[in-house]
Amino acid sequence: MKWFLILWAGPVALLGAWYGLSYYDMSFGFFMLTRQTHDLVFQIYGNILGIPPEDLPPLVARAIAFDSLLVFAIVIFRRRKAIATWWQTRQTSRVSASAISNESLSSAP
Repeated sequence: MKWFLILWAGPVALLGAWYGLSYYDMSFGFFMLTRQTHDLVFQIYGNILGIPPEDLPPLVARAIAFDSLLVFAIVIFRRRKAIATWWQTRQTSRVSASAISNESLSSAP
C-alpha cells in the first residue's frame, strides 16, 4: 500500500511542481521551468489532442482529482476495519464523556 501511494503521489507532485514553477516562470536557470516551455508543452499536447491548449489545465486538474478520489477510496476500503474500530472507540468515548459531564452537573450544589 505504501508503494501504491508513493507511485501515485510522486507523479502528481512532480506535475504540480512543474506546472506551478513554469506557469510563474520560476526557472532557476532550467529551460524546462520557463514559461516558454510551459506554453510549448501545452501547445504540443493541444495539437495532438485537437483541442485548444488553454483547455488542457482544467482537464488535467479534473483527472488528478478523479484519480485522487479513486486512490483514497481504495485506501479507505483496504483499511475499513481499522477505521470502523476507530469510529466505534470514538463514539464510545464520546458517550462516556457526556455521561460523566452530566453526572458532574447533576451533583453540583
